[in-house]
Amino acid sequence: MKILELVPPPKQCETFKRSRARFVPEGSGCYALTTFSKEVLYIGLSTNLRRRMNEHLNSPDKIGETRVGRAVLFFWLESDNISKVERAWQNMHVQHEGHLPELNRLNSPVST
Repeated sequence: MKILELVPPPKQCETFKRSRARFVPEGSGCYALTTFSKEVLYIGLSTNLRRRMNEHLNSPDKIGETRVGRAVLFFWLESDNISKVERAWQNMHVQHEGHLPELNRLNSPVST
């Protein structure tokens, strides 16, 4: 599933690199990790998007190669109702692909 198929669509994007984390806000929101071709690899939520991006950059599972590619983009949508948005995005992915995104199927924390 492509990132632009998510509703509501994420409003911001940054390269999934430690040097770019400073451009990600510290506010709460939902986010997605995608390949260069914008295939969704992971959907999550956080009360601090910048911290969460850095945590993922420390995770071998999140920075490693998957069967559909490597995470290179970090998209996000700032929101106060992050649980609702995350659930909607995950449900859309399941309806479209028949399963959660590749990296959501790993044993990952739900929220930080």
